[in-house]
Amino acid sequence: MTADGRVALVTGASRGIGRATAVALAGAGMRVAVGYATDEDAAGATAEAITAAGGEAIVAAIRVEDPEAVDAAFRSIEAGLGPVEVLVNNAGVTADGLVVRMTDDAWQRVLAVDLTGAFHTIRRATPKMMRARFGRIVNVSSVVAHVGGAGQANYGAAKAGLLGLTMCAAREWAKYQLRVNTVGFGVVETPMTETIRSEKFRETYLAQIPLGRWAQPDEVAQPVCFLLSDASSYITGQHISANGGYVMGS
Repeated sequence: MTADGRVALVTGASRGIGRATAVALAGAGMRVAVGYATDEDAAGATAEAITAAGGEAIVAAIRVEDPEAVDAAFRSIEAGLGPVEVLVNNAGVTADGLVVRMTDDAWQRVLAVDLTGAFHTIRRATPKMMRARFGRIVNVSSVVAHVGGAGQANYGAAKAGLLGLTMCAAREWAKYQLRVNTVGFGVVETPMTETIRSEKFRETYLAQIPLGRWAQPDEVAQPVCFLLSDASSYITGQHISANGGYVMGS
């Protein structure tokens, strides 16, 4: 994958999948805006890892649930690097709880960040992509969108919603040579998933993964990078599952 200085924004790039993706895109020659919501130090560490390897990166504060904050972030990126040509919607939060006990706030918070946030960034990025007749977008989904997860109705609904958003956007903008796809993951070794790993969970979930292990962030970042590369030039509106075989055929 080579990218010839394309400008990429990766949301939620402070750590985990987002950091791995940002570093990989920079390694392929993209200039990367490292998006973060709260942890500026971690975002700075991602940018430093990129620059130490000879790449170009800036940090970009972006609360994706707030359209005004999204617009401000894009204006900052456009001033520092240029128009966003490649977008990875990776920002996400969880607020698990059984449906009968889930609060309105927990429901709205996860939908606002994980689904509406992607809508906000796509809406802001695409006018300039359309004019340039170039744009590549990957929305990061989850295996929960396909099989559900007890206590994750808000998260599952948001991640399933990304699949519908992706297909609709792909149909709207194909004539402008914009491509929109999703990558879905299972359990990945990230700080966010560390908080949900009881021993019982590990044993139960691992028993259902044919490859018999958790994913590493790089293993999810690589299919994201593939969908953003010229190697996938005839792929749009599609979903790639990187879940160790936990879900097959979707």
